[in-house]
Amino acid sequence: MIKGDRNVMFWNEDKDKQPEFVIPDDVVDIAYRIGCPTIPLDHAHTLSTAIRAALPWLDDEQFSGIHLIHGAASGNGWFRPEDVENELLHLSKRTRMRLRVPKRRLEEAQALTGQTLDIDGHTLEVGKSETYMLSSLPTLFSRYVISSEELDEAEFLQQAAEQMQEMGIHCRKMLGGITHTMSFPEGPVFTRSLMVADLEPEQSVRLQQHGLGEGRMIGCGLFMPHKGIDAVKKPQSK
Repeated sequence: MIKGDRNVMFWNEDKDKQPEFVIPDDVVDIAYRIGCPTIPLDHAHTLSTAIRAALPWLDDEQFSGIHLIHGAASGNGWFRPEDVENELLHLSKRTRMRLRVPKRRLEEAQALTGQTLDIDGHTLEVGKSETYMLSSLPTLFSRYVISSEELDEAEFLQQAAEQMQEMGIHCRKMLGGITHTMSFPEGPVFTRSLMVADLEPEQSVRLQQHGLGEGRMIGCGLFMPHKGIDAVKKPQSK
């Protein structure tokens, strides 16, 4: 090449590409088929007590959690039932009971299959299970995050953002939902629902693994993937 004859260019199209994120499988969800026509809407205490009696190791596992059971008419957690204390959930054959557990505990968690649980006088027969990896979707939703009744929604969101920041999660978008009070022998537990959006894949998985706040054994602070924050903000068509 003769000096000055033409420009020399170095071009690498792949220089800014990041390695594709691989979802870790060290924490998973296990979903059980259940035989249970009805269950109390406020079943956090009795469900937690029954499952922890059957699987006592759950309390010793940092990333374990018990998802509460929801029927098809629950409005995806954005509508408040009229009678929380006395209302029953009517469950279909498609309803599942979910646990979040370390993968190494899967075999022990599957021991629930075939057992019958008493949920406040309602018989729940536990069937076969399927295992699901956590999601890398950017929008997550938790129906119940423990909060103080003294905090307004803005203060609740600020507290949640600070807790996520401590986990290395920079929160761009959040939306608070309805409040809910659970009944326990020790007293009521006040919660708010929370949607978090625009998460990076690694942050999404981290939030599902660690949860937010206390109460994983009673269904609180556990996040599931959601179709998106825009779907909630749009007005319902009549």
